[in-house]
Amino acid sequence: MTDNNSLWELATRLRTHHRYVDLTHAFHAGQPKFSALPDEERTRLFTVTDHGFTVDEYRFVGQWGTHVDPPIHFVNGARTLDELPVNEMILPLAVLDVTEQVAGNPDYTPTVDDVLAWEERNGRIPEGGFVALRTGWSKRWPDADAMFNADADGVFHYPAWNIELVRFLLEERGITAIGHETTDTDPGAVVSGGALPTELFLLQQDRWQIELLANLDRVPETGALVVATWAKPKDGTGFPARVFAILP
Repeated sequence: MTDNNSLWELATRLRTHHRYVDLTHAFHAGQPKFSALPDEERTRLFTVTDHGFTVDEYRFVGQWGTHVDPPIHFVNGARTLDELPVNEMILPLAVLDVTEQVAGNPDYTPTVDDVLAWEERNGRIPEGGFVALRTGWSKRWPDADAMFNADADGVFHYPAWNIELVRFLLEERGITAIGHETTDTDPGAVVSGGALPTELFLLQQDRWQIELLANLDRVPETGALVVATWAKPKDGTGFPARVFAILP
C-alpha cells in the first residue's frame, strides 16, 4: 500500500469496520427555540411537476435546530463560521453521562468530580477533543414544553454546563469544543434569570459548541470520533450543523 493510497484504505475501513450514529435532529417549523427568535418558514418555489425540478426557499435563524455556535456569536471580532478550520471538524469524542443525576434533579450541572470519575473508567479526556454532555434531555425533542420544563413561575429547569467545569476542560484538558442536548449551555434556572455566563465564557476562549445534540445514548463514553460540519456563510454567526459519531 503506497502513501498515496493509505487514505483510501482508511476510508474503506471507516465505511466497513465501524458504525455510525447521527447526532442531529431534523429541523422544522414549530420546533423548540429561544423565545426571541422567529420560527422557520419554507416556500416551495419550483416543483418537478410544474418546472422539472424542486427548489425550496428556507428562512431560519443561524441558531436553529442542532447548530454550531462560533465565538462571534457572543464576542465582537471573534472567529466566524468561515474562519473555523476543517481540521476542527473531526475530533475524539468523550461522552460525559450524567443521566442518572439528572433523573433525580433536572437542574443538575456536572462537576469536576464527574470528569475525574469518567477518567478513572476511561483514561484522560483526550487533548483537542470534543466533550458531549449526555443528560437524556434530547428524548424530549421536539416537545418545547418538555424541553424547557418551566415551573408555575415560568422558571426553566433543565441540566447544562457551568463555568467551573468548562474552565477545567479548556485549561486542564485542552479540549477543542463541547456539545449538549439542551437548548443552552447554561442550566435552565440560570437562563431564566437572564444570564448565559458559561456560554459567554466558552466563546470568549475562542472555542465553539454544538447545541441540541441527539442520540448520545447510542454512543460509548470513550473511543468514538465526532464529525461536526456546517455550511460556510461568510462572516457567519451560527448555522444548523450535521453532526455524527463514528464508533469503534
